[in-house]
Amino acid sequence: MEEKIKVMLVAAALLFASVPGGADAKEREEAAVDPRGQILAFSCASCHGTDGKSVSIIPSFYGKSPEYLEMALKDFKSGRRYSTVMMRHAKGYTDEEIRLIAEYYGTVWQNNN
Repeated sequence: MEEKIKVMLVAAALLFASVPGGADAKEREEAAVDPRGQILAFSCASCHGTDGKSVSIIPSFYGKSPEYLEMALKDFKSGRRYSTVMMRHAKGYTDEEIRLIAEYYGTVWQNNN
């Protein structure tokens, strides 16, 4: 697990460093979101889409706030909210990782408007 985190941090640093210096306000705002959240969210994208808009029967969460998404993931993790698949996924994340994922998906739709 430690090795996985190290790889994600290096990838996040590279991603953050790739933001151009002359970025406009919108690009700077997007870059302000912790890039670790985007990296962690890659596993969510296969079902929920890269921006939270799923194209199948999988629930979409596009437009949901970071607070709502964090609460939902923590509820799956604790068992307060039931879904066989999501309970298993959520239990694999720390509370900090859940916060980062929720922050990423909760702001990506705002940055696309």
